Amino acid sequence: MSQLFSAIEYYLVKQPSIENFTWIPNKTLASSPQFLVFTVMAYLCFTFFLSRLSLPPVPPVILKPITAVHSTVLLVLSFIMALGCLLSTISIAPHLRWIICFPPNTPPSGAVFFWAYIFYLSKILEFLDTLLIILSNSIQRLTFLHVYHHSAVVVMCYIWLQTSQSLFPVVLITNASVHVLMYAYYLSCALGVRPKWKKFVTDCQIVQFYSSFVVLSLMLFFHFSGSGCSGVWGWSFNVVFYASLLFLFVEFHKKNYGSTYSKKMMVEDMDFKSYDEEDGDNNLKTMKPLICSIPK
Repeated sequence: MSQLFSAIEYYLVKQPSIENFTWIPNKTLASSPQFLVFTVMAYLCFTFFLSRLSLPPVPPVILKPITAVHSTVLLVLSFIMALGCLLSTISIAPHLRWIICFPPNTPPSGAVFFWAYIFYLSKILEFLDTLLIILSNSIQRLTFLHVYHHSAVVVMCYIWLQTSQSLFPVVLITNASVHVLMYAYYLSCALGVRPKWKKFVTDCQIVQFYSSFVVLSLMLFFHFSGSGCSGVWGWSFNVVFYASLLFLFVEFHKKNYGSTYSKKMMVEDMDFKSYDEEDGDNNLKTMKPLICSIPK
């Protein structure tokens, strides 16, 4: 067992390319502000124009395997990022306070920042979530929450690295863990299995934002009661971003899991059963596109 743990620790923490990682603005891949602005603007423009074109939906027989592969990749990647950042934090942190409050002028280097960098790149990969929604012709799922979340989270991750922002290991581990559940849910849907824990995923997302404010407050306490914490101006962006996401997710929760939730679930169960009872290619064509929709 110790050999297995040592192997995992080496490949996720001690490997030279991970241990010696350094974020160098304008030199590390995707580290320039121009890249950030171009990427986010391109995502918003493509989303705006593609969602308004009358594109024929991609047949489910083609789209569902693509969705399954996409969900599997992000499920596995989210698990690796959560585990890698957790092990790196345990290995590197000199004390518990360091996890929440990096010392001032902490350089963005080492294993913990490597996983922040991979997390940043993974958020760009998640833009494919939006493309899959558009290709499925499920424009109802293309909400303001979805587009805002996908675009702003890339900026948040960039700020983590650019400012050596304190607290990000906690956010990364919790967010990646929630995404393991979320992409497991979408993978199940793509495979034709409707999970019963849709509401649980949204509940986890909301709890994540509430807990973020608790640790953010703790970081502020450490900052003003000690020598300061690294990346405080990035913290200001996070407060606004988390508050807006919390509001939007709570509104989504009220809308989807309020008094009409039981009735909606009965309708969706009937839709799903009718899907299962069909034969041949028709069972793929009659699948309701919103059955497995949760905010990403």
